[in-house]
Amino acid sequence: MTYNRNNSNTGEYQSEFSEKVVDIKRVAKVVKGGRNLSFRTLVVVGNGKGKVGVGLGKSEAIPDAVQKATSVAQKNLVTFTLKETTIPYQVKAKYGAAQVIIKPAPQGTGIRAGASMRAVLEQSGIKDVVAKSLRSQNPINVVRATISALGQLSKAIPEVVEDGVPEDVQN
Repeated sequence: MTYNRNNSNTGEYQSEFSEKVVDIKRVAKVVKGGRNLSFRTLVVVGNGKGKVGVGLGKSEAIPDAVQKATSVAQKNLVTFTLKETTIPYQVKAKYGAAQVIIKPAPQGTGIRAGASMRAVLEQSGIKDVVAKSLRSQNPINVVRATISALGQLSKAIPEVVEDGVPEDVQN
C-alpha cells in the first residue's frame, strides 16, 4: 500500500472553500551556479459565510505554489460574524506598513475596495462594504491587514437592550 500525501484531507475542503489567487511573483535566489528561479503565490480561501484565510506558497512551478498556498490558507482561517450582507461596524487594522479601513455599507452598494482587499472580502461572503487601503500597497501586507481587521469582528459585541444598558451588565 502506498501513501499519497497530496490527497490527504483535501476532499473536505474542496466542496466547502473556494480559492482566489491574489498575487504571483517570480523570485530568484542567486547561488554559486547562477540563479534559482521559483514562483511565490498569495492565495485567499473562503466559504462565503464568514470564514476566510490567507496563505503564501513557493515552488518551482506555479500550480505547486498555488496548492501549497491553498493548504496554508486552509489551516489559518479567521471566523467572523456578518450582519446580513455587510459587517456590523467599522474596523481599522495595520499589518507592517499597510493600514486598512473597512466600513459597513447599505444593501446594493457592492464591494468598493482595491484588488487585494476585494479578493479577501469576496471570499468571506461580504457583499456590501466600503474599504480603503492606506500607506503601503504591498499585496501581502494589505491582505494580512484585511484579515486582521476581519478578525476584530469575531470578538463578540454585547447586545444593547431597550434602555441602553448592555444585556450582560443588567444581570
